[in-house]
Amino acid sequence: MSSALDGIKVIDVSQVAAAPMAARILGDFGADVIHVENPAAGGDAWRYYQQIQTRANYCAPSEFNYNWENFNRNKRSVTINLYTEGGRKIIHRMAETADVFITNLRVYELERFELTYESLRQINPKLVYGHLSGYGSEGPERDRPSFDYIAYWARTGFEYMLGVGGIPCLGYRAAMGDNVAALALACGVMLALYVREKTGVGQQISVSLQHVGLYQISFDISGALITGLDAADWREMPPVEVQQKAQEAISEVLSFYRKKLVNPLDTSYVTKDNRVIHFFAVRPDRYWERFCRAIGRDDLATDPRFSTFDGRAQHGPELYQTIAETIASKTLEEWRPLLKDIPCGPVQTLKEAINDPQARASGCFVSYEHPKWGRIEQVANPIRMSMTPATVRMAAPELGEHTEEVLLEIGYSSDDILDFRKQGAIG
Repeated sequence: MSSALDGIKVIDVSQVAAAPMAARILGDFGADVIHVENPAAGGDAWRYYQQIQTRANYCAPSEFNYNWENFNRNKRSVTINLYTEGGRKIIHRMAETADVFITNLRVYELERFELTYESLRQINPKLVYGHLSGYGSEGPERDRPSFDYIAYWARTGFEYMLGVGGIPCLGYRAAMGDNVAALALACGVMLALYVREKTGVGQQISVSLQHVGLYQISFDISGALITGLDAADWREMPPVEVQQKAQEAISEVLSFYRKKLVNPLDTSYVTKDNRVIHFFAVRPDRYWERFCRAIGRDDLATDPRFSTFDGRAQHGPELYQTIAETIASKTLEEWRPLLKDIPCGPVQTLKEAINDPQARASGCFVSYEHPKWGRIEQVANPIRMSMTPATVRMAAPELGEHTEEVLLEIGYSSDDILDFRKQGAIG
């Protein structure tokens, strides 16, 4: 028996978790997935993530790279350097005969490498182009580096809502939001392939981690959009002394784990106004000097103890304390412009999440007319398609609102419907 996607060729120009997992899903159903990796960077950074997390006692130790296996089975790997003209020519040649192109390169990178949808559709009009990003393809932060821990978890109100009674949420597992976003992108690709069967034309699908996070927690986000209330406005809190005791215990637990900290750019810091900022960099060496400049501590970048990953890991607790004191010297609003090029983000409340300028600019919300309540706003569908976009054609129905309409459509008469009501067969 053949697989569902036999004969479909996928070019996977992505790394880390979300986009690669979307490509893996297609591979699981029979697509031929070619994963493109940069030889100059040692390949996909996700190849080394498990090793780093094992050092931090964050995952099960094993010689087998089960994390890489999980995200990249059913693929073939090729090494191509997109920074070279030859490398770009190879990708363009591959795109000529591909059915699907998946990437999580940022917009400016796609433009630099001549891999935007507009560029590739000139080569192959039938191409289905899947783009996964942190914050969407529009808006002031479209090119900001990000990961699910920041865009999906912290900024959407997800983490905030999982805190209980003044006690912050402490748990998060790797790629939790990435996997949900991957399902969304894979779904979008399948929709586009279906449309292509009818029209012969491909299109672009865009999915962002921030939008998927808002969608994932849309029970609460929907409530905030309709009522204007944050959780603090309606959620009962335990007595202050109980909260204080809990937070003292939490501080001790966090201090215990920080003794094993190996990457100061994979942790959280607290600002002067008591706001939590999460930092996350899979390739910390890439951001270390930039981070030190951003926080006004060039001395840390030039200190030989901290110039390498191993050095920073060796001095983890000491370095954390130094950075923590620096972050605590400014408020969140003071830090925002300084940290704009660093993969980090604050833990936001529901109100902050629904008013987040980037979420607004990238189309995370949709406004439409409700027959009873007038103009309302809700979370938009996170799968954004360039040619056949999702629409809101009607509000959620009242109970049994369309019973008669549907029965007439399938051939029953008005008398039949009356009889069904008498019998209790319909409401």
